[in-house]
Order: sequence, then structure tokens, then C-alpha cells
Amino acid sequence: MGTSISSSPLLLLIVIFIILSAFFIWIYKKYVETYIYLRPDKFSTPNLIISILLVIFLFIPIRGGIQKIPINQSDVYFSEKLFADHAALNLPWNLMSSAINKNSEKNPFNYFSKDKASQLVSNLYHTGPLKIPSILSVKKPNIIFIIIESFTAKLVGCLGGEPGITPNLDKIAAEGLLFTNIYAAGDRSEKGLVSVLSGYPNQAITSIIKTPTKTENLPAITRLLESSGYHTSYTYGGELEFANIKSYLLNAGFDNLVSKYSFGPSERTTSWGVHDHIVLNRFFKTLQKEQQPFFATLFTLSSHEPYDVPMVPRFKGSDETTQFKNSAAYTDSTIGVFINRLKKDPLWQNTFIVFVADHGHPLPGHDPNDRPLKFHIPLIFTGGALKVHGVVSNVGSQTDIVTTVLDQLGIQPGIFKWGKDLLDSSARQFAFYNFNNGFGFVTPSGAVTMDNISKKIIYQTGSIDSGAVNTGKAYMQLSYEDFLNR
Repeated sequence: MGTSISSSPLLLLIVIFIILSAFFIWIYKKYVETYIYLRPDKFSTPNLIISILLVIFLFIPIRGGIQKIPINQSDVYFSEKLFADHAALNLPWNLMSSAINKNSEKNPFNYFSKDKASQLVSNLYHTGPLKIPSILSVKKPNIIFIIIESFTAKLVGCLGGEPGITPNLDKIAAEGLLFTNIYAAGDRSEKGLVSVLSGYPNQAITSIIKTPTKTENLPAITRLLESSGYHTSYTYGGELEFANIKSYLLNAGFDNLVSKYSFGPSERTTSWGVHDHIVLNRFFKTLQKEQQPFFATLFTLSSHEPYDVPMVPRFKGSDETTQFKNSAAYTDSTIGVFINRLKKDPLWQNTFIVFVADHGHPLPGHDPNDRPLKFHIPLIFTGGALKVHGVVSNVGSQTDIVTTVLDQLGIQPGIFKWGKDLLDSSARQFAFYNFNNGFGFVTPSGAVTMDNISKKIIYQTGSIDSGAVNTGKAYMQLSYEDFLNR
């Protein structure tokens, strides 16, 4: 908890705490104290200690238990039948949660008329003939998505990052297809998950995954693949209830979910759950028994703070940056073991693998929250079913991955309207991302970031003109309007 609040608005939270405390003290003094006989001259230390302990104990029912993740709707989601999930929700809790977390139905990003915003955004996505090369040697391969926690491009050597941290990913990229200009759509794990699997943009002031009734209406690659005969699974060494991820995965139609509770207590050795080498080992053994063709997604976790990895540190130092680098080096080593094992298995020749990060990271370098460098992430295609190797420099986003994969499978990706094919040489190159109440827009010519509150540009590089700025504004406006209408 301590490491997770480093970027929280602490001053604002302290002010809110003081105001709430003063308010309830006033209520007590005015309406409660007058009805209770108090003996201020009789101070009792035992009673004071008991009172403090009772206040502390109240935090357990407030958060719903002593587990790492506070209670949310995902805790009771258990079925692909949405009616059953809705029926399982605690009605008073859900009513209060909906009232507190209800988003305004008014779009705060109305920069243009709806027609003008639609025109600016539609210009980003052409409807003419596609120019997409075939990169797969297998018509219906097994597909593996490996989403890597916090893997910023700044740590990946083949993307110009610090050398020696990711030798295995560098080797995989050299033997596969490396995309060098890909950006995360947001800055949190649950946001990256929705962008990768649903091709959906993030929201600057909330996240669609918080509202299961909205994620029910999102497209998902799982549904299209299942209709083509694929068996689907999702594996994670932590708690799927985190940030309502479990409800999203069930809404997306995954056949099988694996979480830290699928592992024994002795294997849950990290504060988040189960370390990557254990999870990847189980993942590999599961794939060997999996019904083919399959679509299997794995989300790593060991490179998340507090970076407590089971490895002799490769880099000396106890500062946060060094700990982060060592955790990334550990996850990279587990990926290397997994790929080497898979190459020796018959599955390899019939399998297509996508490596992508869930989001970037301020470290190393402590990048400001809006900077493109913070959102720059790796995207690598590999596997025995991949017949094309090399480097793709097209600018793109996590929201483009689903469209790119489905085009290779001959499945129409039309329902993923926020994505383009990263291999389409005729497509317009751009990436859009959100940070807190602002957006970034990247093109081959440069990048710009804008704060929605002040309505001012924060950062600008290259030859970005007012047209690109207006396109970014329109994208933010329309994507949030789409969120409201879900």
C-alpha cells in the first residue's frame, strides 16, 4: 500500500480527512455528547486503547476483508451468465457503489461540434483498399498473448533502452517481428488490459472496467476467436478481483481463468501472489494439454512494485530504480526459459505469440506523467507460425493489436472501430493515450500532450501542428462519448 500511494494526491487526501473529521466531531458534540454522561476527570488508559483498536478493526469490514484487494463487484462474479452475476451482487452495497462512482452523463471534453469531431477522427481511419502483408504460415494457429507488467521501452535494449536488462526479449525480437513505435493507451494495468483485448481507448478521468454493465458491451477478441473454434484462457499470478478485472474477463467470455488461488499457499511467495517463473511453468504445462486451436493470455506480475523478486540482483543498489531494473531482468529471464521450452515442443510450429506491456513507467528517469517516453512500450510478434521477421516502425497503440491479429486470421475486425492494422502501409500512423485529465497524441512528425483542465499544451516536440492537436482533442471527445453511451 505504501509503495502504491507514491503518486497519490496526498495533500488533497489529508485535507479531505481533516474536513470529514471536523464534521463528524461537530455532529458528535452537537447531537451525541449531550445525551451521554461524560466524566472528563476520569481518564481510562485501557478504554482509550480499546477504542483505538476498535477504530482500527473497522477498516476490515470497510474494505471487505484482510485480502490485498478491497472488495468490488468482481468478488462475486462467477459465471458467463450475466444474470447470475448480477443476482449474486449485494444489492445495498452495489446501490451505494453505483451512487458514489456514478460518472456524469455530460462529456467534459466537448471541444467541437459532434459532426466536426467525427470528421476529424474518421480521417484517421481510411476505408480504402488495405495493403497488409501476410506474416503467418499457419491459417489457424494457436495464439498466445503475454502481457508484461510495467515493461517500459526504456528497459528494453532492442528499443534503445538500457542494455543488459532484457537479453531474452532482445533475442526474441531479433528472431521475430519488432514494433518500435508503440504506445500504451493508459497508465494502469486494467486500462492496458482493456486496450489490448478489446481494442478500446482509455478514459482520462475514469476507467470503463470499473463499470461491469459497460464492459458487457465492449467487443473482445475472445468472442470472435471462440466463434472460430478457439478455446480461451487467462492466467495471472495475482488476484483477478483487482480493479474489477475478473468481471471484465467473464464479460469477455474467457473459458478458463487462473489466478493466485489456483496455486498452493507455498507458491504465493510475493506480496502480489505468485512469482512469474512459477506461473509461466504452470502455463507451459497447461498449454501442452490444451485443446487446439487455443487463445491463451498470460499477465506477468513480478515487475510490479515492491519489486521483491526471487533472484540474486543483477544490478547493485537499493534505490527504487535499481530494484525496478532487477525485477524486469528477473521477468525477462523467466520469459526466456518459457520460450526456450516452447521451442522444443511440437506446439511451437503452430503457435503465434504476442508480447506487449500493459503500460509504461516513469522509471528510469522519473518522466513526467504526460510524456510520450513514459508510454512507449514493447510489442513483439514471435512463434513458429510467424514467417516474417524484421522491424516495423509504424506508430501505433495497444488499441491496434486486436485489429492487426484478426486481419492475419482473415476475421473481419470491424467491431473494433478504434483500431487500425499496424502492418497496413496505407494506414495513417498515430497513437493516442490518456493520462489524468489529459491526452497525448503521437505521429511520425512528433508528439503533443494537453491538459484538459487548463486547456493548454503541456509538452510538444517535432513538427506537430494545430491540426494534430485538434485531432487529439476530437479523439478524446468522441472516445469519451462512446464510453458514456456504453
